[in-house]
Amino acid sequence: MTDAQTAAERIAQLRSELDAHNYRYYVLDEPSVPDAEYDRLFRELQALEEAHPELVTPESPTQRVGGNAASAFGEVRHEVPMLSLGNAFEEQDLLDFDRRVREGLADLLPAGDLFGGGAEVEYSCEPKLDGLAVSLLYENGRLVRGATRGDGTTGEDISANVRTVRNIPLRLQGEGWPEVLEVRGEVYMSRAGFEALNARAVETGGKTFANPRNAAAGSLRQLDAKITASRPLEFCAYGVGRVDGELPDTQIEMLEALKRWGVPISRELKLVKGAAECRAYYQDIGERRDSLAYEIDGVVFKVNRIEFQRELGFRAREPRWAIAHKFPAREELTELLDVEFQVGRTGAVTPVARLKPVQVAGVTVSNATLHNMDEVARLGLMIGDTVIIRRAGDVIPQVMQVVTERRPADARPVQVPTVCPVCGSQVERTQLVKRGKGKESVSEGAIYRCVGRLFCQAQLKQSIIHFVSRRAMDIDGLGDKIVEQLVDKGLAKSPADLYTLAYEQVVELEGFADLSTRNLLASIADSRRPSLARFIYALGIPDVGEETAKLLARALGSLERIMKALPEVLTYLPDVGQEVAYEIHNFFGDEHNCKVIAELLERGIELQEEGDVAAEFAACATLPGFIDKLNIPGIAATGAKKLAESAGDLEAIIALSQDWLTLATLKGLNEKARQSLRDFFSVADQAQRARDVEAQLREFGMHWQSQRKVVEGLPLAGQTWVLTGTLEAMSRDVAKDKLESLGAKVAGSVSAKTHCVVAGPGAGSKLAKATELDVRVMDEEGLLALLAEHGLDA
Repeated sequence: MTDAQTAAERIAQLRSELDAHNYRYYVLDEPSVPDAEYDRLFRELQALEEAHPELVTPESPTQRVGGNAASAFGEVRHEVPMLSLGNAFEEQDLLDFDRRVREGLADLLPAGDLFGGGAEVEYSCEPKLDGLAVSLLYENGRLVRGATRGDGTTGEDISANVRTVRNIPLRLQGEGWPEVLEVRGEVYMSRAGFEALNARAVETGGKTFANPRNAAAGSLRQLDAKITASRPLEFCAYGVGRVDGELPDTQIEMLEALKRWGVPISRELKLVKGAAECRAYYQDIGERRDSLAYEIDGVVFKVNRIEFQRELGFRAREPRWAIAHKFPAREELTELLDVEFQVGRTGAVTPVARLKPVQVAGVTVSNATLHNMDEVARLGLMIGDTVIIRRAGDVIPQVMQVVTERRPADARPVQVPTVCPVCGSQVERTQLVKRGKGKESVSEGAIYRCVGRLFCQAQLKQSIIHFVSRRAMDIDGLGDKIVEQLVDKGLAKSPADLYTLAYEQVVELEGFADLSTRNLLASIADSRRPSLARFIYALGIPDVGEETAKLLARALGSLERIMKALPEVLTYLPDVGQEVAYEIHNFFGDEHNCKVIAELLERGIELQEEGDVAAEFAACATLPGFIDKLNIPGIAATGAKKLAESAGDLEAIIALSQDWLTLATLKGLNEKARQSLRDFFSVADQAQRARDVEAQLREFGMHWQSQRKVVEGLPLAGQTWVLTGTLEAMSRDVAKDKLESLGAKVAGSVSAKTHCVVAGPGAGSKLAKATELDVRVMDEEGLLALLAEHGLDA
């Protein structure tokens, strides 16, 4: 046997021993050798690998020291989205969650007892670690990738860094693990590790961290993995993502399987039954919270049976089968040093408390939100006061109460600035307009607003930042700092100026060179063909979020109609109330906003997906409903119906309102209602407004005399589809969008209720599950043919 063979055998033996010791120390918490012995074995392995570098492998325990500094993190697209959890802050929230779970599983749970008690659901329980969510991808038992959660859909590739976390196995132990296994969990820092890290920073004159979570997140996102390797990070698994293979059919058994394969899980993991046992677990962990070795901010409850999890599915960005029950916020006393005012995208001038720094639930708090001046008045807050600070939901610092008995003699009242602290324009208090039957009431609002609009650099910067954001115009590379430079240098006085930027202007910006300049200009050019919905959202209309923007685009079909729509017409759209309707109308009635939109269109914006008013809104108005929407005092739905039946059209109703003798004979209206009708249409402006609204309904094809359209159901409505494997003609996101546009629900897992699975190259467990359940399977060619059949291109 050669020396190399002898060394290889000893290296293999040492690696096996060290892996076993790591498993017993980090996963089982049962170290079998003292630290000195572990260190001796480790040093021996290091010496052998230095003598035989050809025998070094990435899985060796010695390779957890990190590599050279990286220039940036790559992106990782999560095949199964890393969703956030819904929160419970009160006991009733937990009870409501349990009730919704039982209602959702009504057909699968056994019947209750004779005395009315319903069947109880089994839940897995574990503490909610305060760290950074990560994904670990294992292929054939080897760790091949680590990624951050990111926005849930796209994270950052931190593979080099996660390899340095000492309790993350580089190879899975035992046997039986799936061919592809994505483990999800939390990277965190223990209290002791955090304190030691900060103590070293103080000794070396370095920067200290505010809390263990920030320390863990900052450590894991170092460009130099050697720095990550020097930090006392740990990992705890709480679930899985992509799996190509078989796993146990309960949450608890699945986590226990991960533990057998060398992956750390919570030592506090427990199975309970019903809401009462969940509450008992929550109370127990809460009482022991300060004695735990790590920071937690609550408890996570998950329906234990995986089958039940699939049945319950997801809502928006969170699963229906899990909830995080947060602990009550922790409070501390501190001093209010000052109140400053910040200016937001819509011009709102918001007070912010500047506090004497204080530790609240492990975080150093020096600023807190005050929301608005009504909140300042409610608190009776004065500068110099001692205040109670709370981290609401352990996240947002908030001033809860003033300790008036500690108020100093020199305390000063909080004064709203009369001019904007950024641009010097006037600051005005908003007016609240409440519209009812025949009258409007105006009161002072809680918000103060800078009237400078885009002349105000704070508003301009925030407007452009919103305009270029991913869910709006999606201009990659235009981050906050770059937008600030463009505004400060006078290169962007409105969002439209982005489309006139020249190479010479961009390349002079801080941080730009030839390639980055060309990339940014290309990204701006690529954004010139947004969907109508994206463009409406990007404009930043007050109270108009993504869903309302999509509704406006789908319902009215064109920018021209949206811009000219009267508030009364907008209220025919679902979930658009009077206040939002007036916000939309007022936005497009503003001369400056119209000028910016015109400039955007002149500079090359080409809106996509414009068309006619949606079929379901054609002839959607009725004459009785129209009369009711006029808000004539004393005339509700019944009276409106009587008027419509008697008169037949608007002009006849206006004429009838002034014909007192005929009106007096009309049944169904009392004298007060008849007088209100007469008074309403006696005002020329009100009669003309009613005519204008009717004319627009007719113009849009929404009038009761307009031609009705056949409302055809979407071809895939009610069907659940699943995408798996690699698609070549389009990304999975694009395929999902196109299937959803045809009415399909695109799910992340296969069940007996799945209508079809689209399987590309590399499809694994989902394809196998579809075959097992006899679910229809389609390849990418079939998907493209289906999309083409319905007029959709790849």
